[in-house]
Amino acid sequence: MSRRQPTLPSTKRGTARMNRPLLGPLCAREPKRSLPWWAWVIIAELALVLLPLLWWWLRRRRGEQRMRHREEQRITVSRPLETTPTRLGGKRSGPSRRRADPTPAALSPPLEEPAPDDLKRIEGIGPKISSVFQKAGITTFAQLATSEASRLEHILREAGIGLADPTTWPEQASLAAAGNWDALEKLQGELKGGRRV
Repeated sequence: MSRRQPTLPSTKRGTARMNRPLLGPLCAREPKRSLPWWAWVIIAELALVLLPLLWWWLRRRRGEQRMRHREEQRITVSRPLETTPTRLGGKRSGPSRRRADPTPAALSPPLEEPAPDDLKRIEGIGPKISSVFQKAGITTFAQLATSEASRLEHILREAGIGLADPTTWPEQASLAAAGNWDALEKLQGELKGGRRV
């Protein structure tokens, strides 16, 4: 006596499923399906186009980050340049390309920097501009007072701030550095957004 596997019941429309074993689809091995050859060609073409674009984009971003980092270093680090004598023995009027030799004075420990002032007390300077100036090394009213308006405009332009007008900021900062708060308030009463009205 042989054992028979149970079969599926027949459908009303015909006997297509009638004698098929019940466990047949679970036990039978189906051949592996692979992608057609034209699909592999499309995938390869996409890879040939997208991978170089991705490589170019990543290198460009890294280059921009390097340029930003160098620009920040250039603004924050300033070392004095020495003047070099000309061939005739006189002094050259402009700075040379060589850096000054380190001297014992340059190797001495740096003096303590003064505590930073709240530059936002100046009319026209907000938190963003204050942080930009601090990154550029202008942290006190005295430093702001000795800065020229053109230098301040350059710093703001480098940071991407174009609407601010720094023409009155050194004047306000000189009053604040001297502690003349009444005169500063009077001057700020005449200003609107740091500009003379």
